[in-house]
Amino acid sequence: MPAFPKSVQKILALTRDVNCSPKELVQVIDKDPVVTIKVLRVVNSAYYGLPKKITSINHAVVFLGFNSIKNLALSIAAIGMLPVDNAAGFNGQKYLMHSLATASVAKLLAVRVAAADPMDCFIAGLLHDFGKVVIAQFMPKKFRMALEASQWNEIPLHLALRQVVGVDHAVVGAMLVEKWRFAADLVETIRHQYNPELMDTPMVSCVYAANLVSKKMEAGLAGPAPVPELPPVVAARLGGSITEVIDWLGDLAPVLHEARQFSKV
Repeated sequence: MPAFPKSVQKILALTRDVNCSPKELVQVIDKDPVVTIKVLRVVNSAYYGLPKKITSINHAVVFLGFNSIKNLALSIAAIGMLPVDNAAGFNGQKYLMHSLATASVAKLLAVRVAAADPMDCFIAGLLHDFGKVVIAQFMPKKFRMALEASQWNEIPLHLALRQVVGVDHAVVGAMLVEKWRFAADLVETIRHQYNPELMDTPMVSCVYAANLVSKKMEAGLAGPAPVPELPPVVAARLGGSITEVIDWLGDLAPVLHEARQFSKV
């Protein structure tokens, strides 16, 4: 299991502290030149359309906000851990688009669900498929076989992985974030992302629905299987069907645009 970068661990620890100041966050990011450069690259991208270039993390935190910097640092860490080349036929760029879109939609849906924390839902959405990265990197032949089985039989990849590998990416991803010492509710959200009936929580509902929405948007790894309707427990928390949820979300073009910007760093 790969280790999560220490600088991002510190960022996560700081942002869990309600008394943490932006200055403390800036000091941590400033000590990591890779994160610093990439944060500034995103802030100065055409997406934000700033009239003047931002050259310091301090100004970036002021402009983007505390939570956005935290989310950006997580995105950068996830991107940096993807293998450049792999024998599994794993498309890292499409994976990123799907993960980033799911994270952004989960954050939006958290507003609609009682007791759901938008930032926690963003992180869970970002990391929900990270188990795929681990399997593709360390079991490339079996991952490729599962991909082919998924396409030929028109079944979801997680079911194909269970058949070929004996375990799906949800279980592997949960093991990984547990090793990274994330909160227990995030670990269980990733573990039960395909079984909301067994783990009926606000975060699971947001991530489950966001995953389906991003597939409907064809953001990244949509897969060959048709997108199902929301299970009753998720529909009850979100107050409607998948179609009603998408209507409520409105224009998601900005979400896709932001995901593309993050995926390019």
